[in-house]
Amino acid sequence: DAYEFAVKEAKIEPVEMPEIDIEEIGEGKDLVLTAKVTVKPEVKLGEYKGITAEKNVYKTEDADVDAEIKSAQEKNARMTDVERPVKAGDVTIIDFEGFVDGKPFEGGKGKDYTLEIGKGQFIPGFEDALIGAEIGKETEINVTFPEDYHAEELKGKPATFKVTVNQIQEKELPALDDEFAKDVSEFDTFEEYKNSIKDRMDKANETRTQSEFENNVIKAVVDNAEVDIPECMINERINELVKDFGYRLSSQGLNMEQYMQMTGSTPDSFKEAYKEPAKEQVKTNLVLEAVANAENIEITDDDVEAELKAMAELYKMELDKLKKLMGDNEKESIKADLKIRKAVKLIADAAKEGKPKATKKTAAKKDAEDKPKKTTAKKTTAKKAADDGEKPKRTRKTTKKTEDKAE
Repeated sequence: DAYEFAVKEAKIEPVEMPEIDIEEIGEGKDLVLTAKVTVKPEVKLGEYKGITAEKNVYKTEDADVDAEIKSAQEKNARMTDVERPVKAGDVTIIDFEGFVDGKPFEGGKGKDYTLEIGKGQFIPGFEDALIGAEIGKETEINVTFPEDYHAEELKGKPATFKVTVNQIQEKELPALDDEFAKDVSEFDTFEEYKNSIKDRMDKANETRTQSEFENNVIKAVVDNAEVDIPECMINERINELVKDFGYRLSSQGLNMEQYMQMTGSTPDSFKEAYKEPAKEQVKTNLVLEAVANAENIEITDDDVEAELKAMAELYKMELDKLKKLMGDNEKESIKADLKIRKAVKLIADAAKEGKPKATKKTAAKKDAEDKPKKTTAKKTTAKKAADDGEKPKRTRKTTKKTEDKAE
């Protein structure tokens, strides 16, 4: 209670748990404690309105539409057994065993394996060498594993595979007509079906164009700003990114330990890889918050209600049920997110399309390359503080009566 009171009184925003030092405590005495805590850093905004940024316009090509239709046609192909040698495009059922230096290797054997010739599922050269093979006859194929092959012991090694084709199936592609359109979509004619694909791709390209433009604008705004980010905020974001990656792995039936074994990484090297992206994300968020505050952006109850309705529709839940599940923290998080979104819109709406100006970061980098380096006592001291891991701290001493605490 005393700590929370002191935080409000000092009007600070802590970004990690405090270090508490009890200075005085006892029966009949005041409780006196000192709390040291890292606070949210101040952001010095640069230019953020009227930013000029590149805008790459993405357009739908006829070839893109044709490729999607071709994919749907392939998925709806009819498979027919044939009694002839293997041709490109066939789907084969094979038994195989691979040998390196005359010895079988781990993972090099398969039975009743489905392989489509020409899809590039196997080692380069394997599928091409299978063309002309006949059902029931063993075929010997010589290939070389790529230098970037995932198994270290097989990289760049020549190998021999003994392959027997058990079955050959030929694809019969459906005609691209109105009947095909009815089978694969809600449209009655092929023309309507084709136009719907183009419309969807057009919308996706418009979204991609605008999204990339906004990202370029936001990056320029972030580069223009100055902020000293506490290490604890970066570490917290790293942990969140690692956790998210772990969730995605689990959905694929893997865990972090298995992934690290496969990639030869360690927990430290894995976290280090996330350090720069985490730092950039934290800075972006801090800068957008600062823009929202500078522009006095407010989130109304109606804004929150609209967002909750959208979430209820997305998760196919009743709105009242969703509201009951939402605690105060979740609602505050929604408000913060909406504030950021409004800041992004404000910045993007004021932005212009064109060749971007050099940001402070770019200019500073160029100056550093052009000018001879200088070392001052001040810089040396600052570097030492960074090396020693010092963090910006705020200290607040608070006194609270023992009897008040008991109440």
